[in-house]
Amino acid sequence: MFCKNCGAPVNPGQEVCLNCGVKNGEGVNFCQNCGAQLPPNAAVCLNCGFASVVTSNKEKLVAGLLAIFLGQLGIHNFYLGYTKKAVTQLLITVLLSWTGVAPVAIWIWAIVEGIKIFQGEIPDSDGKPLK
Repeated sequence: MFCKNCGAPVNPGQEVCLNCGVKNGEGVNFCQNCGAQLPPNAAVCLNCGFASVVTSNKEKLVAGLLAIFLGQLGIHNFYLGYTKKAVTQLLITVLLSWTGVAPVAIWIWAIVEGIKIFQGEIPDSDGKPLK
């Protein structure tokens, strides 16, 4: 096992890398499996084929369906961790529901986000791709 930050060997169960001091498992510069340097945003190590992408514990299907059916209330954004955006959608829908235009606009916004979620374009709030 190798440090993902500096590429130095790390013993199993070791909390931090003794070479750079970074917590074990953090970093994106080196392959955890073989220690080879990774290109930026690489999904797999080009040296050994080890998949380095960590996915979210949030599910794409759940987030997409929440966006389509409860998107006007921002429920999908609460689920994904985008609290400010979710509160904005909720407040616009509740406070401007009498206008008729705002709820339709928020509904369109939510449908677009639902489509983007299903296409994999929207990650969770930590930037991890959805399952």
